[in-house]
Order: sequence, then structure tokens, then C-alpha cells
Amino acid sequence: MALSNQSNTRNPYLIPFVLITVLFFLWGFAHNLNPILIPHLKKACQLTDLQSAFIDSAFFVGYFVMAIPAGLVMNRYGYKSGIIVGLLIFAGGAFLFYPAAATRTYGLFLMALFIIASGLTFLETAANPYVTVLGDSATSTQRLNLSQSFNGLAASLAPLAGKFFILTDTTISEEQIKSLSPEEVNTLLTHEAESVQIPYIVIGLVVLSVALVLWKTHLPDIKEDSDASTESGNTGSIFQQKNLILGVIAQFFYVGAQVCVSSFFIRFLGKTASISEKEAAGYLSFALLCFMLGRFLGTFLMKYIAPNRLLAVYSVFNIVLLAVAITVGGMPSIYALIGVEFFMSIMFPTIFSLSIQGLGSQTKLGSSLVIMSIVGGAIFPVVMGRISDVSSIQTAYIVPLVCFFVVLFFAIKSKSEKGATISGGH
Repeated sequence: MALSNQSNTRNPYLIPFVLITVLFFLWGFAHNLNPILIPHLKKACQLTDLQSAFIDSAFFVGYFVMAIPAGLVMNRYGYKSGIIVGLLIFAGGAFLFYPAAATRTYGLFLMALFIIASGLTFLETAANPYVTVLGDSATSTQRLNLSQSFNGLAASLAPLAGKFFILTDTTISEEQIKSLSPEEVNTLLTHEAESVQIPYIVIGLVVLSVALVLWKTHLPDIKEDSDASTESGNTGSIFQQKNLILGVIAQFFYVGAQVCVSSFFIRFLGKTASISEKEAAGYLSFALLCFMLGRFLGTFLMKYIAPNRLLAVYSVFNIVLLAVAITVGGMPSIYALIGVEFFMSIMFPTIFSLSIQGLGSQTKLGSSLVIMSIVGGAIFPVVMGRISDVSSIQTAYIVPLVCFFVVLFFAIKSKSEKGATISGGH
């Protein structure tokens, strides 16, 4: 692929790269408020672990439902139009949090999250492949990891924002609920729920502002080289692209693992180390800061280590660390989960980049399929929540452990098929 109408300026890609990287920050922030919403709405709406896991399900089902429509919109109207549509949908979902909190209607919260995710689907379907072609194809994986690093920065800031502006110190016990009248209980819980209103109104306004800036800014069009797919033999059905299909499966399991690790992090700290929600949010922020640092380090290491090899090494580390978290308990388990966040850092962009490599004119469709696989984040947390309800939150972390075996398989298989062609910047 190549960019049409390339400028003669020193770096014609700099401004587009910066603006698209802002989108990575926005969806990273939205994603990583979910671990805050899970314990908060669990309390405000009086949910079980299984019921609270549907916060992730509503969110990630949006990706599955909207990925193909997003790809079709991009094909017909271009990436810029698709991005603006996505931002408008994102803002609409954020504003819906206000009536959801006012009525304390869990279903309305889930609808708002579904709408937000639908908007993010447009952003991710566009931004991930767009970044890979804003420069030399040999450094596409590094470039995507750099943009995703700002996604990691947002991920580390979101729990802090949730700690100060959403979570409260209020503890609502079953005994307290029983001692109050239904009207008093509803008033207490509604007041708890309403702490999400202002933060999400602010998010909606920021997103609308970004949409306005992008609407006023010229972004170069992406021109896919149809010859690329012919030269690599990619002229048949996209479902014949074995590496893409393996990548879709790996991304499905990876996103499921990532969401499981982060979404139940606060609950894990409370159950295994008796750490309060607000204090646990601070730990989560630190863990996601490690996630961001892992992205920057991974981008650097890919100058010397092939991306698929680094992916395999990081997968092995996560399998070992999750085994520690499940079997040891206490603070060592917490440190192990923080380590998992660090080693998850490069996985999404690396799997994405490896999956769509060499697709040529099929890149947009391939990108949509990889984005669809994000639905793993809707399924595995529900499984984990059910295991937690019938066993323990610590035992439930076996779910992401199994997922990382699948990621490891893809890293090894990608190596055997791609070999030295996946250079990551050599």
C-alpha cells in the first residue's frame, strides 16, 4: 500500500500520524474505564460477578457487530469519513451515561457501552492499518507499536481518573440494604451511580472536539496497491489467507485475556489482599503504566528482535506469571499480574500487524476481520465471572492463562510461515 499525493515536504506523514495517534489515546482511555465501571456498577446496581462481566460483553460485542459495516463505510467513503462517523457515535454513547445513571438502569448502561464500542470500531478499523502505511513498510510494526504506546498512556491515566472522579469510598453492605426502605436504598444507589455522569459528559465533549479538528484537517488518502496482492498470490478468497485466519484467532484469545486480566484486577486485589477499590485503582493505574512502558520498550526491541519472536517470548512470560498469580496469592500474585500487564503490551499491535501483512488490496477487509475478533473481550470475561462466582477470583485467572497459549501458538506458526521477512525494522 502507499499514500497518494505525497508531499514534497520533509515529513509529509508527521501531522497525519500525530492526529491518528490521538485516536489511539481516546479509545485507550474509553477501554480502560471499564475496569473501574465493573466494581462501581456492581455496587450501584447490586450485581454478581457474572452480571458485572456483561459490561465487557456489551462493549466488545459492539466490535463484532460493527467491524464489517465499518470496513464497508471506509471502502466507500474513505478513512477520514469513517473516523468522523466513529467519533460521533462514540460521543453519543458517552452522553447516554447521563440518563443511565439518573435512572440507575443497568440495561441503559450496557447500551451506552455498546454504542461507544461501535464508534471505537470505526476508529480502530481505520487507525490501525492507516498507521502501518504512514512511512516505510519495513518499520510498520514499530510504527503501530509507537501509536499504541499512547493507547497505553491513556490506559494508565484512565484508572486514575476513575479513582478520583467515579469511585467512592462508600461501602454498601447487605445489612445496610436490609435496614433501609426500598426508597432509601434506591436513593443511596442512584447517588452512587450518578458519579459517572460528569466524567462521561466531559469525554463526549472532548470526542466531539477531536471530530471537529479532524473534519477541518486534510488527511492524505490511502491508495492500496492492487499489485501487492497479486505479487504475493493473494488473489483468492480472504479466508484462504492462513496467516490472517490464525491471526484473527490469536487476537480473539488475546483480547479475551487482556480484558480478563484488567477487568477483574480490582476485584482480585480486594479478595486476595483486602485492598480497597480506590487503592486498587491506584495499583491498576501503575500496572497500566507498566503496560505503556512495555509498549515503548517493545518498539525499541523490535529494531533487533523479529516481532513474532518477541511475541513468543512475551507469551511465555505471561503464562508463567499467571501461574504464579493463581497458585501463590497475596502480594506476589498482585506483582505477577502487574508483570502480565507489562508483557501484554506489544501483543495487540504485533498480532494485528503480522495478521494483515502482505494482504495488499484485501487489507481493509482483513483489518475488519481482525477487529471483529475483539469480540473475545465479550466472551472470556463472562466465563471468568462464572468461574469466580462458583469458585474464586484467583482460580478464574486460569482463563487468560489458557488464552496466552493460543497467542504463543500464533507467534510460533507465524515464524515458521514468515521467517525472516518479519523483520520489525531491520
